[in-house]
Amino acid sequence: QVQLVESGGGLEQPGGSLRLSCAASQSIGNIYDMGWYRQAPGKEREMVATITKGTTWRYADSVKGRFTISRDTAKNTVYLQMNTLKLEDTAVYYCYAKLTIWSQRYWGQGTQVTVSS
Repeated sequence: QVQLVESGGGLEQPGGSLRLSCAASQSIGNIYDMGWYRQAPGKEREMVATITKGTTWRYADSVKGRFTISRDTAKNTVYLQMNTLKLEDTAVYYCYAKLTIWSQRYWGQGTQVTVSS
């Protein structure tokens, strides 16, 4: 089991930037898969960015070229750098972790990102 705590959300104008952080309660060096999903009001939760075995990155088409996922194993933290924010990026962003390829996803509590002029 792993606990995840997100931070860094807030209100930003279109074109601005935010960086989300996801701090894990254990070493992330051996965690199989971590990443970010988001859920906007009235919509299903969708994948935003993932990092698998620390070597494979995957992004939703809607954020490619704007968002970057990274991790710092010394701090047991995964980041989501969000640049050139758009109104449609407004959502609650959730961090998750899969300890192994077979395990369930563990979720953080979510952090609100609001993009508005």
